[in-house]
Amino acid sequence: MTTMTGQTLSGWQQQIQQQHGEVLSLLTAHLATLSADDNAWITLATPEQIAAQLAALTPRYQQNPAALPLYGIPFAVKDNIDVAGFPTTAACPAFRYIAEQDATTVAQLKAAGAIVIGKTNLDQFATGLVGTRSPWGAVSNSFNPDYVSGGSSSGSASAVARGLVPFSLGTDTAGSGRVPAGFNNIIGLKPTKGWFSASGVVPACRLNDTVSVFALTVSDAWTVAEAAAGYDARDAYSRRAPATAPAALPERP
Repeated sequence: MTTMTGQTLSGWQQQIQQQHGEVLSLLTAHLATLSADDNAWITLATPEQIAAQLAALTPRYQQNPAALPLYGIPFAVKDNIDVAGFPTTAACPAFRYIAEQDATTVAQLKAAGAIVIGKTNLDQFATGLVGTRSPWGAVSNSFNPDYVSGGSSSGSASAVARGLVPFSLGTDTAGSGRVPAGFNNIIGLKPTKGWFSASGVVPACRLNDTVSVFALTVSDAWTVAEAAAGYDARDAYSRRAPATAPAALPERP
């Protein structure tokens, strides 16, 4: 089986197109390369969770592959963002609960075909910029373990920087997505407020919280952003994209 560690989004897409009948084997083999002892992770998916996600997508993919541009591609989710059936901890064991439904951004990415492979470590309750404030331990910088990884989205940044997933979700309130991206030499995309829904995210500061994207290339980050974004009536700060919103001026403003 081909090793997928270090592959970009397009690398995963090409491999899946070549092995579209073996995606479950590809994902379970990749899952087996990930270690629960790696403190970038708080929770890894089980093989059964991977299979269930894929089973819900495969009939749609077989009917129209173009409708699922992220089909079979694994991604990681910061553990203050809900994923149905997974625990959400915000790096606080006493806060732990099992999410009943996906956060809107997660649901959007799943609808595009992506597969959640794990939940990642963070500065507790997303309050910190160093990646060390977690009972799961400090996430090391991907270049030098003597340096901090940056936070608060430390685990999501580390997982992408080391090629464990081609993209991941973090959050960015005051730098929590951009700082670890910079410290680990990857792309960190912070969308403008309201472009991504924050529904299903444990708030740090609701006024400023945004879900962010980590990726290995700018084009990969943009592909993920286009899939994850969208208006959500459940989020009071959500807004329609100006490029698609109707706009007109009177003849004499």
